[in-house]
Amino acid sequence: MTGTNFKEIHIGKLIKERTLELDLETSRICNFFHTDKKEIEKMYMVESIDTKTLLRWCKLLEYDFFRIYSQHLILYAPPSNPDQQSKKREKSNLPQFRKNIYTVEIINFILELVETGKKTKQEVIQEYRIPKTTLYKWIHKYKK
Repeated sequence: MTGTNFKEIHIGKLIKERTLELDLETSRICNFFHTDKKEIEKMYMVESIDTKTLLRWCKLLEYDFFRIYSQHLILYAPPSNPDQQSKKREKSNLPQFRKNIYTVEIINFILELVETGKKTKQEVIQEYRIPKTTLYKWIHKYKK
């Protein structure tokens, strides 16, 4: 899944790419989903897919496609007010997760922006809400 665009996600294309990487037989996929080849081909063409079906693809292809959406949220969700955020956490019965889970792809994406001069360090810190110390640790650790 090289060059994944975290802003514009076409999940069908990514599923097809992973299927090709694994050289998975279409008959096995059809059996897994209890459907025919035509329906599987339709899934490859769609930009979005229902979560139950996506979860099944994750299991079959042994790849967490949901993480692509998590990375989108890390990079492109608007910043929230810290006061409101703490109030929301107290009220919710839903499980709470740490938001700042950075994959190697995200780190490389951010460092490339800085290295190529597309964004300054300060712009990255403000726009993507990455702590200053975290950015500088990445620069030191992953310096090319």
